[in-house]
Amino acid sequence: MPPSPTPNRILIASATAYPMLERALARAGFQVAVANRGDSALAAMRAAAPDEHVALVLLDVALAGSARMELCTRLAGTVPVLVMSAAPTDEEQEQALQAGAAGYLRLPAETDDLVEKIAVELTARQAWLPVGGPLDTGNLEVNYHALLAGSPDAIILFDASLGLPVDVNRNAERMFGRSGAELMHMRLADLCPAAQPDGTPSSDAVDALVARGLSGDIRIFPLTFQHSSGRQIDGELRLVVLQKNGLRLLHMRVADVTGQRIAEALRTGQNRLLEMIARGAPLPDILASLLRLIEGQAPGLVCTVLLLEEDGVTVRGGAAPSMPPEFLRAFDGLQIGPEVGSCGSAMFRREPVVVADIRHDARWNGWHALAARHGLHACWAMPIMTDRHTVLGSFAIYYRDVRLPRADDERLIGVAVHLAGIAIERTRREAELARHRNHLEDLVAARTAELRSAKERAELASTELAAALDDLRKTQEELVRRDKLAALGALVAGVAHELNTPIGNSLTIAGAMSERLGSLRAGLASGLRRSDLEQYLAEAGEADEVVVRNLRRAAALITSFRQVAVDTASSQRRQFRLDEFIAELVLPLMAATVAPRPRVVQEIAAGLAMDSYPGPLGQAVSALFENAVIHGLDGRGDGIVTLSAHALEDGMIALSVADNGAGIAEGNLSRVYDPFFTTRPGAGGSGLGLHVTHNIVTGVLGGRIAVRSTPGAGTTFTMTLPAIAPG
Repeated sequence: MPPSPTPNRILIASATAYPMLERALARAGFQVAVANRGDSALAAMRAAAPDEHVALVLLDVALAGSARMELCTRLAGTVPVLVMSAAPTDEEQEQALQAGAAGYLRLPAETDDLVEKIAVELTARQAWLPVGGPLDTGNLEVNYHALLAGSPDAIILFDASLGLPVDVNRNAERMFGRSGAELMHMRLADLCPAAQPDGTPSSDAVDALVARGLSGDIRIFPLTFQHSSGRQIDGELRLVVLQKNGLRLLHMRVADVTGQRIAEALRTGQNRLLEMIARGAPLPDILASLLRLIEGQAPGLVCTVLLLEEDGVTVRGGAAPSMPPEFLRAFDGLQIGPEVGSCGSAMFRREPVVVADIRHDARWNGWHALAARHGLHACWAMPIMTDRHTVLGSFAIYYRDVRLPRADDERLIGVAVHLAGIAIERTRREAELARHRNHLEDLVAARTAELRSAKERAELASTELAAALDDLRKTQEELVRRDKLAALGALVAGVAHELNTPIGNSLTIAGAMSERLGSLRAGLASGLRRSDLEQYLAEAGEADEVVVRNLRRAAALITSFRQVAVDTASSQRRQFRLDEFIAELVLPLMAATVAPRPRVVQEIAAGLAMDSYPGPLGQAVSALFENAVIHGLDGRGDGIVTLSAHALEDGMIALSVADNGAGIAEGNLSRVYDPFFTTRPGAGGSGLGLHVTHNIVTGVLGGRIAVRSTPGAGTTFTMTLPAIAPG
């Protein structure tokens, strides 16, 4: 409420800050001054400038002085003082009023309520002239009437001692359906029904809230009123107490919240209905609850629901809790059509049908007497649909008088049709599911019989299969044994083949030298010439070189055979950086390579750390390097061997050895890891290098190896290794 144009400066005298109240007063158009001591408050009252004059003081009881509130007495001599208390008591209120306070505010309170109290206090104080007797409404100035007239709510000013109004505004007349003259002779309880919704007599409820209002308790009071037509009004009251010329006046502002309460009840009812639908409550119960909810929103309405069979033409009774059963029975079994009452027509046309006067509407021919017997004079029917083509039923609102639907009815029927559609569709789906379940049970029974027969056949076949599996297991064991023997034979044949040459050479030389030694001994008896001895010694030296060379080759072959099964127990595990490890490994590899040596390119990503076995890893890289030099490059002067590595996802590292040599024929790629397989028998190694490398990578290093080659373009072996080798 806007303050009057007279001085509107508010002084807040309090040791406690009230920033929200200050901002609210400023928004309402008041100037605000603050004093946190008593002397500061008194000094503010002595301001010389007109625009600094204080119109009202909000005095905190803690700053008011002793029990007699001396500061309140001194301030109240010039301007109205409202005493604020955070711990209010009736005794303290009485002391404040005796000290001259115009009012007593109980904290905490809503900021807007405090602002309204201040505005009403100032406006009312400037509205009345001093009078010696009872309040003379003729002395009311225009500003208080403007205060009442400008309010969007109903406002009544009551004389608390008489209990009668002394002024009302137009909104109060409209709310209660009574003239101002009527209202001026009615007590507050006369504007209410006999009892409140909770059963409390309205006179007791009014006395209680007036007592609380007179005590300075600022809050919203709920109270149910009654319109002159008998319609009940849900109201919310705000009371402000005014002390004027020995009178105690109640400024009462009433807001009609009937619409809000109805909307809240509708929302609550909707939620309750949705819960019933979710729980699977019977459709008649859901529809009955829905109709009672809609009827409760607008007294005097009667609602019904008719259902349409799945054939799309036959009507069945649904629900009508406020009507006798005979009403629905009159429509049960009818066929919908363009002239079949309101509901039958709405379902047929798939659109709303409004009948303002049932008695004179041709669509009700044959049912005029039925409608009249039950006091129904108008009807609004709406089809209940799941889509534009499927009709589930109809929802109808009947009126007790001849008229068209109101705007509120449109909102209600929209909610009702929506909820009814959900409930009916859910029921239909459940019925369809029940039919499917029954059909499924028949199918299950038939299928069970088939499965039982199949089980018997399967058991018979299982016995035969068990015997076949036993034979198969024996056959498999025999095949495995044969495969093992064949693999062992191939390994033994390979070992024998590789060792046969050096051992055979050694035996041949040893045999020849044995015969030569026999000849030497025979010649010793008859006399040995110096030349014979020297010849023998020369031949023995040559034989010794051949034997030692062949035995060393045999020893090397045996060592490589032992490497076929990698021994992890003898491998030392440690952490190392891969780039440093490869760099150190390349130097001896290059030194051991005969000319022409290839160019070595290292492309190892920096920072790759491994926790693995460097010995086996170095052996694998060396074998791949030697394979590239011997078989891939084969003495090429422009040969290049590239060692590269980079990190993969999941803690894996890809380490590759590539050359730009002759490559490997496609037919040999699948055999490169076979033991003793070589494309250069007698010129290369034993054919075990890649086999040993494969065992190292897949065994102790816990990785995998792959080869990619193009004849004439080179070969790349890639080892995919975990950065942390398996334990």
